[in-house]
Amino acid sequence: MNLMMFISAIAAAVILVFAALLIAKLIGPRSFNAQKGEPYECGMITRGETWMQFKAGYYLYAILYLMFDVETMFLFPWAVIVGKLGVAGLTGVLFFFGVLILGLAYAWKKGALEWD
Repeated sequence: MNLMMFISAIAAAVILVFAALLIAKLIGPRSFNAQKGEPYECGMITRGETWMQFKAGYYLYAILYLMFDVETMFLFPWAVIVGKLGVAGLTGVLFFFGVLILGLAYAWKKGALEWD
């Protein structure tokens, strides 16, 4: 009985998603303008090539920042109920810090934090 309900829920979700996409395609406005294909540069006409490569270091910094920022946000709920958790909560957060420090050490060793 539960398997049948699960399959019907998945089927309903798939049908609803495709129905929404089909309805949007059928009744959505259609217009084409040559300016839609141009890159937007704050209203100014672009000069030269608009595609340029960025160093991978920028992306690594962004990913590392997001990773540590999100992981830091997980500490706030722990800090609110730290008194109720006892030794198990302390052990869990120490393990969490250990993984965080290992990730930072790995990124440091690989040179991801070097800004050239």
